Amino acid sequence: MITVTDQAKNQAIRLMEEDGKAGYFIRVGVQGGGCSGLMYQLTFDNQKLEGDTNIEDNGVTVVVDKKSYLYLIGTVLDFSGGLNGKGFIFKNPNADRTCGCGESFSV
Repeated sequence: MITVTDQAKNQAIRLMEEDGKAGYFIRVGVQGGGCSGLMYQLTFDNQKLEGDTNIEDNGVTVVVDKKSYLYLIGTVLDFSGGLNGKGFIFKNPNADRTCGCGESFSV
């Protein structure tokens, strides 16, 4: 399960509308890279792939590929517009170590 905060939901909907992608869903994933070994990915998509997991939370759809789902179980997707940086934040209970910017992690 991935939980989406109100801030992340509102920002995602706003960005999708601005980009002409109203009605799309949030696709999140994990790929190798970054200073801690794994990096988060977040895009807006309208194509579901075989093996994707659909998650409905807080009025939005989040889609995760099969491999990434194992790393993201229990994650909270949030958004910060504060002084420490602006963007989507993954609060991942499975991460043993994260980098200073929060964009990569290791398990």
